[in-house]
Amino acid sequence: MLDRLIQGGSKPHESRSELILSRVRAIPEGFVRTYGDIDPGAPRLVGRVLATTDGVPWHRVVRADGSLAKGAPQRELLRREGVPMRGERVDLHEARLPPIL
Repeated sequence: MLDRLIQGGSKPHESRSELILSRVRAIPEGFVRTYGDIDPGAPRLVGRVLATTDGVPWHRVVRADGSLAKGAPQRELLRREGVPMRGERVDLHEARLPPIL
């Protein structure tokens, strides 16, 4: 039961990596989530999964303070999608989706 709550009601056979990828793919254009929003118990795992997987919108995942792990390339992709920025950081008050429960 606790696993299902942590995973947001995922399918029982879905691996943690698959769950991370499905959550990242679900972020709509123009919005972001933080690594901790994707997996509160393992934000570093989120980064590792994204670093080793092609074809997912990795740029929509940012640090908890709105800063960008991949710098200028990530910033450019987010700007193209219209994600609001405050200086060098994403404006989380405007662009962040609610955390997954």
